[in-house]
Parts: sequence; structure tokens; C-alpha cells
Amino acid sequence: MSDRLEPGEKAPAFSLPDDTGAAVGLDDFAGRKVIVYFYPAAMTPGCTKQACDFSESIESLRKDGYEVVGISKDAPAKLAKFRERDHLTIPLLSDEDLSVHRAYGAYGEKKLYGKTVDGVLRSTFVVDADGTISHALYNVKATGHVAKLRRDLGLAD
Repeated sequence: MSDRLEPGEKAPAFSLPDDTGAAVGLDDFAGRKVIVYFYPAAMTPGCTKQACDFSESIESLRKDGYEVVGISKDAPAKLAKFRERDHLTIPLLSDEDLSVHRAYGAYGEKKLYGKTVDGVLRSTFVVDADGTISHALYNVKATGHVAKLRRDLGLAD
């Protein structure tokens, strides 16, 4: 299992393809705050709910100084279908080899239907403008996550 990140640590750098195949990296957000969230699979009910919540909240989050990027192990073509189907407005990045998931501690042992399996841990990280992690949230719930995150960040709903 990967080590979990803690607030105050430097966020691991990454560069991953988005749903169009273009490279998007953490350094593209240098000088800005960014919410990086990891989700298990595009086009599944919980992940759809979470992605739609972030997309619906992106303008208010931007007004509060935050960008958002979602990362999954899905191929860029599947992410493109996900974006199209659900009218998503946030960047979706593909980490097919799970290297970025592991760097963030977002892949490891979890319980699934009573069994212990290795898989993606639904996780969210808030990275400050200087590249430092201010919040590291593991095993978050898909439903209501954005509202809870806004509360944790002290932002109005």
C-alpha cells in the first residue's frame, strides 16, 4: 500500500493526458490553488455524481480561487465519453499505470463487498499555490463530497 500524504507535504508532480490526449500537469496550476481528486471509474454512479458535483460547482470554486482536476485509471477515450455524456466542465486526466494514484496514496487495500482488495481509494487533495498539500482526504464519499469540502475549506455554499 502507498504511503498517505499529509498536509504540509509537497504535492507530487504529475503530467497526464486529458480526455483529448493533451498533457496536463500539476505545474500548469503553479501559483493557483487546485483540488486534485481521484475516483475509481468513469461513468459509474458514484463517480458520475462526484464529477457532476464538481462541474456544477466549478464557477463558485474558481471565484474562491480554486481549480479542480479529476484523475482516474480510465483511458482518455473513455474520459471523453464521460465528459460528453455528462457535460462535465472540469479536466479529467488518465493515469492508466496508476503511478500518480500511488504517489498520492490513492491506490491500495480497501474493503469491497466484505472482501479486501487492491483498488482506487476515492481521495481528494487541496494543493496550495506554492505546491503544498493543505488537505489530504482519503476514502471520501462521492455524494455530498463537494459540499463537505467547501465547509472544510471555509467557503460559503
